[in-house]
This record gives sequence, C-alpha cells and structure tokens, in this order.
Amino acid sequence: MSSKEKPTLGGTRIKTRKRNIAAPLDPSAFADVVIQIYLDSAGDLELVAKSIEASELNFSRYGDTFFEVIFTGGRTQPGTIKPDEGERHPYSVIACEPEREDILPSVIFIQKILRRKPFLIKNLENVTRRFLQSLELFEENERKKIAIFTALAFSQKLSGLPPETVFQPLLKDNLVTKGLVLPFITDFFKEFLVDNSLDDLITILKRGKVEDDLLEFFPTSKRTPEAFSEHFTKEGLLPLVEYNKKKIFEVKLNEMKTALTTQISEDAEVSDVVETVKQHVKDAKLPDIDVVRILWDALMDAVQWSGKNQQQNANSALRQVKAWAELLKTFCTTGKLELELMYKVQVHCYEDAKLMKLFPEIIRSLYDQDVLAEDTILHWFRKGTNPKGRQNFVKSLEPFVKWLEEAEEEE
Repeated sequence: MSSKEKPTLGGTRIKTRKRNIAAPLDPSAFADVVIQIYLDSAGDLELVAKSIEASELNFSRYGDTFFEVIFTGGRTQPGTIKPDEGERHPYSVIACEPEREDILPSVIFIQKILRRKPFLIKNLENVTRRFLQSLELFEENERKKIAIFTALAFSQKLSGLPPETVFQPLLKDNLVTKGLVLPFITDFFKEFLVDNSLDDLITILKRGKVEDDLLEFFPTSKRTPEAFSEHFTKEGLLPLVEYNKKKIFEVKLNEMKTALTTQISEDAEVSDVVETVKQHVKDAKLPDIDVVRILWDALMDAVQWSGKNQQQNANSALRQVKAWAELLKTFCTTGKLELELMYKVQVHCYEDAKLMKLFPEIIRSLYDQDVLAEDTILHWFRKGTNPKGRQNFVKSLEPFVKWLEEAEEEE
C-alpha cells in the first residue's frame, strides 16, 4: 500500500439505529370525530359523555382541541378564537343562551369528563387562559357566556381549576383599557354570588392573587374608590361595595399606624406626632375610636422589647406609656374614648403574655397622667363588657379601685 493512500476500515458494516417516528398531529380529524358525536347525540350531553368514554380518541394529545370543540363547536385557528375549517356543532357554550340554565349542563359535563380523565385539567386551563386573553375577539354576548361559564365552574368546584387561570389573563392592559374586563368580571361576580357567599368570592380572589387589585379591573381613568362604589352599587353588588370600603379603610389605618410607629420609634416631638394623626384623620375621615386604638398599637409596636426579661419589658412598657401620655390625652377627649382605651389595653394585655400582669400598673399610670378619669376606671370595673381576661384584670385592679373609692368617699 502506498504511503500516500489513506487506510480504510474493512470487514465491518455500520448499522443505523431505528428511530420511533411520531405520528403527525391531526387535530382536525380528532375534532371531526367529537363534533360528530355531538351531532349524533343531538346535543344530549349524557349521551355525548357516554360516547366519549367508549371511544378510543387520543385525549392526551388533543386535549386542547377537545375543549375548543366544547366551547366554540369546533376547532379554532392557532393563536385566535376564529373558527378553523371543518364542520361545527350547534351545542357549544358559545352557542347557548347567556343564562345559567343553558350553560350549567356544559359545566357538569366537563366535570364528569375530568373525573374520568383528570389529566385534561391542564388542557382546560390552557384553553380558558387563551380565550380570556383574546376577549376582544368575542362578541359582547359571547363574553357574557364565558363569564357565566367560569363563574359556574368555580361555583361547581370544577376539578381544581386554579383561580389565577381566570383572573391573571384579565389584567392585560389592552383588555382593561378597552373596557372589556369590567363587564366580564361584573358578570362573573353576579353569577358566582347567586349560589355562594361574599366570603367564598373573596377566597377565590385571594387564591387568584387579585383580592388587593380589584381596581385594576377598571380602566385607568375610572380607577378610584368612588367609581368602584358607583359601578357595583348600580349592578346590585352592595356587599362587594361595603367589603371594598372596609378594605380601603383598613389600608388607611395601617398607613397611619406605620407612620406613627416610625415617628414614636425615632422619638419625634409629641406635637409633630399629633399633627400626623390629625392629618390622617382629615384625609381618611377616621373615626375617633379607631384613632385611639391605633395610637395604643403604635405605642406598643415602638417599644424596644428585651426578649424574655419580664422586668425589663414591664419597665419599657411603663416608660412608653408615661412618655407618650400627652399624645393619648390629646385624643381621649370623652369618657367613651377613655373607656375604649381601657378596653384596648385590656385586650392587648390579655393577648400578649409579657403584658398580662402589667394591666393594673398601666391603668394606674394612665390615671396619674390624667389620660383616664376616675369615673371611667370605676365604670370599667363595675360594668365593663369586654370578656377577655376580665375576671383576672378586675381582681388585679381591686386594690387601686378600692383606693379610688375611699378617696371618693373622703371627698
């Protein structure tokens, strides 16, 4: 062999590995079979369910197509809700009347299918999300039907359909700006509340991570508490309006509490803290009783507690009460507000172990600083209504009350 010739490998045959060739996707043929089942059953969903159960259709591959046929009567073009070529059936969700009586059978039908084929829940999520993201492609009447369907799906606890699948796609800016989301979510709320409580609705909103963002369903120009109240009052959803007002109120209280705690922790001037309180009261129209409660919480939150050292904690709490008595006195201007402060101290001491034994000393300090009047303390002692720890606190306050009564007799 010439030195220039390249060596060759002889006597060995290289075999190619056989590969599994996947069958091409054919969603059209799948859709045609499901459509024919609908047509043969004349829309009787019981018969449709039985025929589907007896079929050998490949649901694991064509799950999305299956739900497209349920919702729209046939396949839709990729990325849209526009009908694809092929026959359609007239018994879809979109073809129903926008009434719960017409749409509920489809929800129950899907529930039955998912019980037998739970893996299809992901396909239901996919199709639901896609349709909601494409609301502008549906007619107004069709959007109403989808809203009723999704509300009934949650009301019927449709095999674990995640709330975020419904609510998150609705927060797309273009849908909200076009004013498509607010009517949809309104129809959803109204339908869901037919069979469920407001607490049930709030639970779903929390799970969908939109409970704190209800105004996000409104176009930017209408994203105000006043617009929220006006819209849902007009739609007859007063419980939702009251809930939102309460939530906004709680947010404002927390904002005030945070601001006060910061100022108190930084040893701000009492006059500055008083002005902060007055400004929050003016802006948020906060009731006097809530102001007194927040003041006490802010004072206690600003204390530098020292772990498990009970004596140090007691000393810190009493120093705080004495240092900021003037602040409490400024806003405890009536016997009713003073009594509310006593109830607040009572509950706080009952719920916080490190303050449990400190109740009589706190009350005595508030008396000495002219925050609590003698009549208020005696009224609480004789007729107080808050039951939390009351028996123990009454007993611990007996020596001080006895002293007050004796001083009153001497006068």
